[in-house]
Amino acid sequence: MTDIESRIDTSRPHTARIWNYWTGGKDNYPVDREAGDQIRALHPGIGEYAKADRLFLGRAVRHLAEQEGIRQFLDIGTGLPSADNTHEVAQRVAPDTRVVYVDNDPLVLAHARALLVGTPEGRTDYLDADLRDVDTILAAAAKTLDLSQPVALMLLGVVIFIEDDEESYAIVRRLMDALAPGSHLVLSHTVTHPDMPDVDAAVAFWNEHGTPKLTQRTPAAVARYFDGLELLDPGVVSCSAWRPETPADDVAMYAGVGRK
Repeated sequence: MTDIESRIDTSRPHTARIWNYWTGGKDNYPVDREAGDQIRALHPGIGEYAKADRLFLGRAVRHLAEQEGIRQFLDIGTGLPSADNTHEVAQRVAPDTRVVYVDNDPLVLAHARALLVGTPEGRTDYLDADLRDVDTILAAAAKTLDLSQPVALMLLGVVIFIEDDEESYAIVRRLMDALAPGSHLVLSHTVTHPDMPDVDAAVAFWNEHGTPKLTQRTPAAVARYFDGLELLDPGVVSCSAWRPETPADDVAMYAGVGRK
């Protein structure tokens, strides 16, 4: 058994594997499918959040590559590889794009090394690190990315794992402060909303039974991550409402894109 394999816990459901299950992937275990079904029973629409978040990723990356000329992406909290990962979307626009993925989940690490392979013209690398390890992430990313040039910082569904509000804001600020002018922040976050009370029940169930535990924040609290940045239209909204190709129902995942 490799070191990575020894770190994979199949006895408890895990967020990345449940989202993989909800999006139709096969990189999950019975314990994940059981928990995923129980959460979906509490909130039948929650499986759509994972799909909506992935579609937001594709639209945001495509916009940054096509309209903003971004050629470097730092994707922290990668999640399990699926269709249209960051490097695939960006390198379809510009094959020389460089992407660094960061995650600390061993199952993600194992799959990323095998599947996240980019174009010959570009670079696609992977770091095994925690979001809190800002200095480690920046030092390792600088081996692939030129941090003196604009970078898109991708934080999709990952800041939710930092329970303390001020710590989470400080982490995002430190990362953005290290990036050049013209860099962008792309962030999505599960929200608590009075119109969606069943989401709170689903999150409470998850935090009792699953790992890692997650924190909901209000839409206003999510918008605070973009303080000091120029928010791109339409601002911080349900990720399904961020420049959709076709109208879609709101989900309790809010997202935005901001320019430094």
